[in-house]
Amino acid sequence: MILMQKNDLLPILSMKHAFIGAILFCFSFSINAQFAPIQDIDFGDDLQIGGDIFSDFNEEIEDARMMEDERFYQFGRFFSFQVSLGLTTFDGNRGTAYENDPPTYGLGLNYFQNFQSSYGLGFEFSRHNMFFPDPIQRFDNPGGFVTVNMLRVYFSYRYYIDTADLGTAITWSNPYFIGRLEYWYTTNKFVDLSNESDFTGGGLGIGLGFGFEFPIRIRESYIGLELLYHNVNFHDKFTQSFAPIQEGDYGFPDLNGNVYSTKISYVISW
Repeated sequence: MILMQKNDLLPILSMKHAFIGAILFCFSFSINAQFAPIQDIDFGDDLQIGGDIFSDFNEEIEDARMMEDERFYQFGRFFSFQVSLGLTTFDGNRGTAYENDPPTYGLGLNYFQNFQSSYGLGFEFSRHNMFFPDPIQRFDNPGGFVTVNMLRVYFSYRYYIDTADLGTAITWSNPYFIGRLEYWYTTNKFVDLSNESDFTGGGLGIGLGFGFEFPIRIRESYIGLELLYHNVNFHDKFTQSFAPIQEGDYGFPDLNGNVYSTKISYVISW
């Protein structure tokens, strides 16, 4: 074999080193490209300090609210005024004692916050009467004919049901639930006892129920129907003034009882 001299190997080694150096250079460039400093990578504004990753979501909600407000301003009602006639009845001892003298009168004003919520103020007035042919505890003699006047003022909240997916008849009836905070002022006047002063007082109550508004002209006029249950702390709820003196005589140990009202209204809206 012919042995190669050291000087003859130098060119071969130089080429080998150059080839390896080129490979290492390319590899290091690839590594640097893949693992570039994080500050050089653009994540957009959402991940910057003070950025909001939910900005797109919030913008969609805000746009939806603006569209709903625009639709309400274009198609909704802002206020309504109602004149009502109805019937007020009772259960329990109060229901037995009272003879109702319809109608019940009412006036009310509503403010609409949006398509589904409204707040109202109003008052209602009803008449009733009682008759005591036998002596009662209050006078030790027959109480005779007693007229009862009931005036109540109220603050109400209505929630109109979303009827978009319901039938046409239900949609046009505008159904709603209603809750009321009420103050009832009651006056008992003893007609046959002219020297006796009136028996008066007030009490807080709540009213719960539902109603409908049938349009005559959209957004302008409606016929309303409302049914309510009332729980009232009347000032004479536990009175024994009307209890009979002798057992078996006509009278009542108290005037417990709940209230029910039905009214029909003519509603003007704007």
